[in-house]
Amino acid sequence: MAINKKIELLAPAGNFEKLEIAIHYGADAVYLAGKAFSLRNFAENFTLKELGQAVSFAHAGGVKVYLACNIYSRNFEQEAIQDYLETVGRLEIDGIIVSDPGIIAMARNTIAHIPLHLSTQANITNYNSVLFWEHYGIKRVVLARELSLDEIKAIVSHCSVEVEAFIHGAMCISYSGRCLFSSFLTDRSANRGACAQPCRRRYKIVVDGRDVSNLMHGEYLISCAELCTLGGIREIIDTGVQSLKIEGRMKKPEYVTASSRAYRTAVEKVCAS
Repeated sequence: MAINKKIELLAPAGNFEKLEIAIHYGADAVYLAGKAFSLRNFAENFTLKELGQAVSFAHAGGVKVYLACNIYSRNFEQEAIQDYLETVGRLEIDGIIVSDPGIIAMARNTIAHIPLHLSTQANITNYNSVLFWEHYGIKRVVLARELSLDEIKAIVSHCSVEVEAFIHGAMCISYSGRCLFSSFLTDRSANRGACAQPCRRRYKIVVDGRDVSNLMHGEYLISCAELCTLGGIREIIDTGVQSLKIEGRMKKPEYVTASSRAYRTAVEKVCAS
């Protein structure tokens, strides 16, 4: 049965080149960030001038732009975030991705005309959480990556806000990306956009001086497999979600090319069949 609603394919844009690639290969929307206040500080990201150019370029092609401002902020950042929101509020951004309740409150007062999307960092795993955030002005929720299809379907059926789900990319070993491992080893906080990804390294397990790594499967003991749902796109669409999200603002342009093209093809095939 053909799908009679528009399914958004949402692709990462870590810089202008990746933005152009994502649009060229079929993204309906892109997500990006400025030079601060997002969880991918080591992506190239966009200056305020470049943000304006990116929005104009995307809109010219009928593509939406969502801006990540999804850190959990500290006291010393409050005035800077207020100024930042006021500035980006003058751009024609289609949504701002947030997770910090303080930033959500600030955005509702400062840029009420821009829809707020709740980041996966907020760890949405049930429909009552969605209903709570809807009460505080959230227009879209990005679900936790750990949910099953049945759980996603239940959330969609109980809520009126838009629902966005990840379909491809990195899976964090910690729940919904909340991790202190990088902070302990390198003093780079995953929750502040500076994860060093130490979970991706090879490790051995030593218990009482004895190497017991042979009891595990391989040397990458705490690294999750990448998420890839190409073979299950119909099932994901059938849950009722409105947006399918590809992870990877820090990935290479070739990754954006391959993933955007592959999922554009898969979505069109499902929607037409």
